[in-house]
Amino acid sequence: MSLQMETCLQQWHDVVKHQDMALLNDILADEVEFHSPTVWKPKEGKQITAYILKTVMGIFQDFTYHRQFVSGNSVVLEFSAMVAGKNIKGIDMIRWNEQGKIEHFEVMLRPLNGLQAMLEIMTADLQKAGFVPKD
Repeated sequence: MSLQMETCLQQWHDVVKHQDMALLNDILADEVEFHSPTVWKPKEGKQITAYILKTVMGIFQDFTYHRQFVSGNSVVLEFSAMVAGKNIKGIDMIRWNEQGKIEHFEVMLRPLNGLQAMLEIMTADLQKAGFVPKD
């Protein structure tokens, strides 16, 4: 792993460990694309991505990364957490650009009941914040 990649990955772990929103804002590219398991269309831009990640950090309980797989400027991080009393497993797939900013972030979750709980919580929050329309 390159020194730049080590630095990028350490910054991400610092964001998660300390819920450091200022650092998160610093490491997201302006044009970051976020793929959520709870929406069908990617969200684009730093503002919505930072909002989603901050919200998720508040929803997940007992969040732990278990393994990481690094290839070039990309990483896959396996995690577990609790959402509304349900155990979940998932992966974060993150890619950094040449400036060391996160340009692509994709999340996958299982099992279905945990994903459904996450969908309900996130949808309500994103609607309240005005990022997605109310039904």
